[in-house]
Amino acid sequence: MKPTIRDVAKLAGVSISTVSRVMNAPETVVPEKRQRVQEAIERLQYQPNAFARGLIYKKSETFGVMIPDIENPYYAGLLRGIQDAAVKLNHSVIICNTDRDKSRMLAYARNLFEKQADGIIFASDSLFREFYDEMKRSRLPFVLVSTEAPEYDVPSVDIDNEQAACEAVRHLIRLGHREIGMISFPVGETISGAPRLAGFRRALAEAGLARCGDNVEFAAHRFEDAYEAAGRLFARSPEITAVFAASDEFAMGAIAWARDYGRGVPQDLSVVGFDDIRMAHMYIPRLTTIEQPVYQMGVRAVHKLHELVANGKVSELRERLPYRLIVRESTASFRG
Repeated sequence: MKPTIRDVAKLAGVSISTVSRVMNAPETVVPEKRQRVQEAIERLQYQPNAFARGLIYKKSETFGVMIPDIENPYYAGLLRGIQDAAVKLNHSVIICNTDRDKSRMLAYARNLFEKQADGIIFASDSLFREFYDEMKRSRLPFVLVSTEAPEYDVPSVDIDNEQAACEAVRHLIRLGHREIGMISFPVGETISGAPRLAGFRRALAEAGLARCGDNVEFAAHRFEDAYEAAGRLFARSPEITAVFAASDEFAMGAIAWARDYGRGVPQDLSVVGFDDIRMAHMYIPRLTTIEQPVYQMGVRAVHKLHELVANGKVSELRERLPYRLIVRESTASFRG
């Protein structure tokens, strides 16, 4: 059986905390005890690990990361940033795929607490009361990324979703489109659903096109859902010449529907996405989209959680990173 820190302490005749200090801060231990511990470690061939250190310091150098859909390509860039930043700060990462199941989120939170995770990064979903209460009960630090919770004082990293959506729709208006629709996330299920819809309607109202504000169909979260939503949208509003999609995957679903039913993109229909996932510039036509700094959002989330764990607070509670409109091939001027 593999020796434990308790075995070392017993053989050396010292406490577990003394063994831990020898491993992590040997100068704080008197030479006689330090030598006994070192001899016990060598005799038992003990290899200290993060969990053993956590027994004393209540820290495991581990962050939990909760994402709603591990198959969604958006999260690849986010997780890459989280992983790279965590490695530089000597943290490991446990990834938890929630499938937007509240009971599963709570179970993960309790499991991470039992495993002595130092904190949790909670991505994309709306923060619901039961999860917030669980975090407070366990005193487990957590930050939000690609989402925010204005009703709670929880650190977050995001972009201005409403303004970004507004700029995407303004792009379509500048191209001369006057019949514009949207494929939106369900409002309330994702934190970005409401602000992106609000940005869509604000841009239309500014241009005197408020009548288009009801040209909206809602899709769950995937390509297939957006494909079906596009069918519903054009069935009731066939005059639409441009679509703003709440994600790049939604944009791809809309383009696929258009092609299947005889509409060319961008010659007959312009489509703007959101996120600038890696596939956006590989897709045909290459997507015009809002570029989120997804990698940097992941990096900042780790830094913010590290700061929260170390200091009990953060210097900037709600951090918003810059975005930009990337114009590619999926949009063109209205041809009449």
